[in-house]
Amino acid sequence: MVENVIWPAYLDATCSRNEGRRVPEDLAVPEPTVDEIAQAVQQVGYDSVIERDKTYPREYEPRGRVIVKGADDATKSDLLGAIAAYLGAIRE
Repeated sequence: MVENVIWPAYLDATCSRNEGRRVPEDLAVPEPTVDEIAQAVQQVGYDSVIERDKTYPREYEPRGRVIVKGADDATKSDLLGAIAAYLGAIRE
């Protein structure tokens, strides 16, 4: 089973592409938390595990990461797009 790692920086509107953002700026949200990301992953229909003590390699402060389990049928970019869309809905 493939496990996808989702770092908050991938979805963070305050990060540039060079700093790790992997979704378009209009889909990104400012400073997403691992709890919000995990909630969005569950809304998309996958199981997730939160690892709070991890630090994204391009950052200095640990923000954690979310491991997505069972997303074998989705590409990582499709998965990030769906998660980003739900994050935007959660924030409204």
